[in-house]
This record gives sequence, C-alpha cells and structure tokens, in this order.
Amino acid sequence: MKPSTPIPAASSLQNSPLTGILFKLVSVLVFIVMSALIKATGGAIPAGETVFFRSAFAIPVILGWLAWRRELGQGLRVTNPMGHVWRGVVGTSAMGFGFAGLVLLPLPEVTAIGYASPLLVVIFAAMFLGEEVRAFRLSAVALGLAGVLIVLSPRLGAVGESGHREALGAMLVLMGALCAALAQVFIRKLVATERTSAIVFWFSITSTLLSLITIPFGWVMPTPTEAALLVATGLLGGVGQILLTSSYRYADASIVAPFDYASMIFALLIGYFVFDEVPTLVMLAGATLIILAGVMIIWRERQLGLKRAAQRKVMTPQG
Repeated sequence: MKPSTPIPAASSLQNSPLTGILFKLVSVLVFIVMSALIKATGGAIPAGETVFFRSAFAIPVILGWLAWRRELGQGLRVTNPMGHVWRGVVGTSAMGFGFAGLVLLPLPEVTAIGYASPLLVVIFAAMFLGEEVRAFRLSAVALGLAGVLIVLSPRLGAVGESGHREALGAMLVLMGALCAALAQVFIRKLVATERTSAIVFWFSITSTLLSLITIPFGWVMPTPTEAALLVATGLLGGVGQILLTSSYRYADASIVAPFDYASMIFALLIGYFVFDEVPTLVMLAGATLIILAGVMIIWRERQLGLKRAAQRKVMTPQG
C-alpha cells in the first residue's frame, strides 16, 4: 500500500507542473505494480513478513536518494522522535492490514476501498487537529463513504467459505485505509518540526523494526520466486516514495493530488490482464462516487488555499 507522504512547503516548489504530474503518475504506477507483486505471492507469505521486505529493501533506495541530494546528514535528524514512533505504528498497521486484504480481493477493489483514506483524513483532522470542516467537505465525505459502502456491500453480504474470505479481505483493507488516514494526521503534526526526508526515512526504519514483532506469528521461508517478488516490492516501494515526494517539489499539491486516481485505471488493467479480474458494475459505481468525492475535497482545499494566500497578501505590509 502506498504510504502517505508529507508535502514540501510551497517555498520549496520548483514551479514545473508537468514535471510534477509526470512524477506523480509514474509513482502511482510503481505503487500499483508493487501491490500486484504482493498479490502475486498468493498469500503464501504472512502480511508481517511482507511488510518487513517492503520496508527493509526500501531503505537502501531512500539512503541513496538522500546521499544524492546531499541531505543524508540533516535529513536524518529528528526533533520529535515519539512522533515518528506513533507515525510508524499506525503506518505499519496500515501496510499490514492492506497487504493482508490484498491477497483476498481483486486489485481494483482494494484500490477503490483505499480511496477512503483521504476522506477519513478530513474527519480525523477535525477531531484531532481542530481543523474547521464545513458543509461542503462534510457532504463530499458523506458521498465518498456512501461509495465505499457500495463497494463493500457485495463482500459483506457474501456467503460460504469464499464469501467469508472476501468479507475478511474487505474489512482488512478498510482497516488499512483507516490507519493510513491516522498516519496522515501524525504526518501533519510532524511536518511542523521535521524534514520530509527524515519522515520518509524513519518510517522505513520503524516499520522494518515493528514488522519483526510478527515473527512469532508464523513467518515462512519464501521460495526463490517469492523472495524475488518480495525484494522487488521493497525496491519499488522506495522508488515510488521518492517519485511521490519529488512530484510535490515541482507542483502544488492541489495540481498533482487528483492524479492519485489514475491508480484505478492501472489497477483495472493489471487486474484484468494479469489476474483475470473482471470489475463489477457495483464496484465501478462505488469507485466513481469515491473518486468524485475525493476530487471535490481537493478542489475545496485549493479554493481555501487560494483564499488564505490572498488574505496573507493583504495583511503583508507593503513598501
């Protein structure tokens, strides 16, 4: 599952929207391919072990990126270590739940349910950060959650052994989305004192260490093919994280964020051609509502951002 990424300050932007969009699209594709590789293991590897490979093998990629940017020293310094720990706990839980559900449900369905995360961020930001949420965004959240329920409804009403597996998968992915939303709340607190590079790096460290706690619950020795797939997930995860972070360096979040939803196109294509997964009309209808709600929230955030910028400009002394 794609981790949440802190957004660099506006002052650090290198204004090139097309470059930012390109980085974003490639990062989305990389994360979907990463998810497909996890799904290709067929559930033979426990979720905790998968989290370990995904996190541990991303570390050298991230370290290489930091060294190339000459941020290795400053980028790894922290001023709020417990903030990183809590972000690591909820972020690792999000990955674990998501990976466990990924092998039980079609890839496009997992992607659609995962879109619940930014909707839940709006609610959690109001609850825990005191952010003001008015009727427009609340309406968008309600619309999106209705879409989530539509996607979930066939799975929660399924019967038989396969039906129970699908219901479990749906609940696991939903729990992953909830934890990912909580992780984003912690990130919003961390960006006040921490560098983006530190947040990215220390999450990989904490998730690697936390995943080791699951060893007593039954890790297995992967086959050579499974090991190759798992190592590739870590390398791709690191590359995807770098591309995602870089996209926000070249364009404002409101410009690149909507391209997150390109992941549904990639998921549908990979699901159909690789895993023979044919999307249902119910899933597509629910996903459409969720995407519409997400775009509405992004648009509203952009409008609010422009309004705040105008207010700051008026309040700034001239001359």
